[in-house]
Amino acid sequence: MSDKKIRVDKWLWAVRIFKSRTKATEACKKGHVKMGESKLKAANLITSGDRINIFKGGYKLEFKVNKIIGKRVSASLAQPCYDNLTPVEELNKFKDWFIGKASPERRIPGTGRPTKKERRELEHYKDEIFLDDWFDD
Repeated sequence: MSDKKIRVDKWLWAVRIFKSRTKATEACKKGHVKMGESKLKAANLITSGDRINIFKGGYKLEFKVNKIIGKRVSASLAQPCYDNLTPVEELNKFKDWFIGKASPERRIPGTGRPTKKERRELEHYKDEIFLDDWFDD
């Protein structure tokens, strides 16, 4: 099994770390997928036993590849294909940081929900803040 190889973007999509293969490819292009200190391109091949670091949604996730699969499977079948090595402190960092700090984001009454454009601009702004912490190249 260790001689099987697959593209990193395809594997990330197949084990449901990203919702689409396009999003996995974009993460690779932006340099959010690393193996050790080197950034992985979408076409890089991975094998079982490799450790992959992913920056997604403000979190630094770490996975160990257990099994190579090429087709998207259900979440219950995808779970044994990797070990989630992300520290608990990393997963709880937002909860720890926000406790007692500030009130949640609010909109002016009567303005309704944010539009898709406004929501994307806000997410982009938040991503820039978290990217500065992780990518100090």
